[in-house]
Amino acid sequence: MAHAPLTPADLLQAYAAGIFPMSESRDDPDLFWVEPRERGIIPLDNFHISRSLARRIRRENFQIRTDSDFVGVLQGCADRPETWINQTIFDLYLRLHGMGHAHSIEVWDGPDLIGGSYGVALGGAFFGESMFSRRTDASKIALAYLVDRLRLAGFSLFDTQFLTPHLASLGGIEISQKAYQARLKQALAQRADFTAPDIPSAQLLLQRSNQTS
Repeated sequence: MAHAPLTPADLLQAYAAGIFPMSESRDDPDLFWVEPRERGIIPLDNFHISRSLARRIRRENFQIRTDSDFVGVLQGCADRPETWINQTIFDLYLRLHGMGHAHSIEVWDGPDLIGGSYGVALGGAFFGESMFSRRTDASKIALAYLVDRLRLAGFSLFDTQFLTPHLASLGGIEISQKAYQARLKQALAQRADFTAPDIPSAQLLLQRSNQTS
C-alpha cells in the first residue's frame, strides 16, 4: 500500500513534536524520522567566537546575505560524498522556503557563494539543518551571523540536532530529550521574525557577541 507523499505541513508538525527527517543517501528515495536521545543546541547567549575567527570576521572580505540563494545553499549542503539530503528532502525544504518557514544565511565573495547554512523557523525555535563551506571558516562565519540574527529576531531555541566537535567549539551543548522538549514547548509559544533584523557590520557583530558570551 502506497503512502501519501510527505507535505510541508507534515514536516512542520514533525518539528513541533521534536523530530526531523533524514535519508540514508541522496539516491535513497525513502525517509526516516529521528529524535536524538541527546539533543544538540547552541545557547544563543553562549556562542563562542575564537580569536582566529574574530580576526577573519574583522577583515570583512565577504558579504552576508539572507534568503538570496536558498537553492544554492541547499545544493552546497548536499554537495559532499555522503549526504542525507535526497531529492524528496530537497524539494520539501524548497517548498518550506516558499512558505516563509525555511531560511538561509549565506557568505559571499563577490559573485561566489562560499558558505552558508539553512534551517526551519517555527515560533521562537530555529531548527538548523545543515551548513557548508568552500573557504576556510565560511560556515563558522555563517553561524556567527545566524546566531546574532536569531537573538535579535526573538528566537529562544537554536536546535542543531546533533553535537559535533565543530559545533562544540562554537559553544554547542547537548541536553536530554526531556529538557529539549521543555525548551521546544516554550519556544513554539513565542513569536519571532527571521527576516526582521538588518545584517550588522563585522564590528557590531563582534561587539554584540562579546556582550553575550
